[in-house]
Amino acid sequence: MTTKQCVFCNIAKDPVHPSPIYRDERVFVVKDINPKAPIHLLVVPNQHLNSLAYIGPGQVPIMGHLFVVAEEMARREGVTLSGFRLTLNQGQDSGQELDHLHLHLMAGRKLRAMG
Repeated sequence: MTTKQCVFCNIAKDPVHPSPIYRDERVFVVKDINPKAPIHLLVVPNQHLNSLAYIGPGQVPIMGHLFVVAEEMARREGVTLSGFRLTLNQGQDSGQELDHLHLHLMAGRKLRAMG
């Protein structure tokens, strides 16, 4: 897949795209179109990174920023204290559907333990 075909890259390149509920110079946040919990947000870097397999020391700042933004979004959604789950799928066997790294924030009900 080229970055021109990547749905997340297209959102990142369009500063007036209506989908993001949060945006800064490094990431944006959208609601998952197939939510697995009442609150299911995706925290996505603007830079196209296929997956964790392509992360190195140069991406440490963006990876940390994903978690800072996720916590901010949990606060905005009012679930910081009740709890939320952060998930980053790596590869097809994990369920990664899009070849653009992104962090899932899920909350809004008691989530099953991931044994």
